[in-house]
Amino acid sequence: MNNKKPSAAGRIAAGLLSLAALGALAACETVSTTQAGTIGIDRTQRMSSLVSEAQLEQEAVGLYQQTLSQASTKGQLNPNASQTTRVRNIAQRLIGQVGVFRPDATRWNWEINVIGSSEVNAWCMPGGKIAVYTGLLDAVKPTDDELAAVLGHEIAHALREHAREQASQQVATNVGLSVLAAVTGSQAASDLGGTLSNVMFGLPNSRLHETEADRIGVELAARAGYDPRAAVTLWTKMEKLSSGGGTPELLSTHPSAESRIADLQKASQQVLPLYHPR
Repeated sequence: MNNKKPSAAGRIAAGLLSLAALGALAACETVSTTQAGTIGIDRTQRMSSLVSEAQLEQEAVGLYQQTLSQASTKGQLNPNASQTTRVRNIAQRLIGQVGVFRPDATRWNWEINVIGSSEVNAWCMPGGKIAVYTGLLDAVKPTDDELAAVLGHEIAHALREHAREQASQQVATNVGLSVLAAVTGSQAASDLGGTLSNVMFGLPNSRLHETEADRIGVELAARAGYDPRAAVTLWTKMEKLSSGGGTPELLSTHPSAESRIADLQKASQQVLPLYHPR
């Protein structure tokens, strides 16, 4: 029996083998989550094989139900029936257009709820789990066209699987930590549910993701019968809110107001021929 401790070189070699094995597990594949649409979003994305679409949607169901349960316990779930009806009606019209970008999304189990909170925010989890905060409705006072711009933007994040793209990057980081642990003898662990929660509520979206969501959002709005130019007035309102002290969550990592509005003006004009008021 050999009780000799491995040398430093041996530990490094073992670590490299672990890296190779873990790297194979975390290998990324190049995918196209959506069709380009009129707006022309055709960037291919890299997703980790350890973060499947089905897994992330399953985690989203649990996280969404947990969020709704907490809101319900506090009396904050859909506190105003007319607000909820308005949000759901607008969202349903947008959801009716998602097949333009990805036909499978028409079969998602979409859910739309309003949460009573002063936070100026809205989001859409993987698989179509939507929440709008009353703070957004009360502070911004969006028109229906402007609210469609918000919801279209958030739906676009789900269609493009931006959360999965970010989670894949997180998993890659965790794999690196696991390799380090294999070499040093420390411990490292990853949790897909925790990763999704961090992506949805902790990590900011990249500017590239925000721009893609803006552009797809205006096309969804136009196709649903909402004026895509309202995206410009919406984000102008949001920018004024931030200048009054405290940046709304929806603006926390977005491109500068000037570049964003310029891009939205161009994008809204591009999809304007699709707009037919209802």
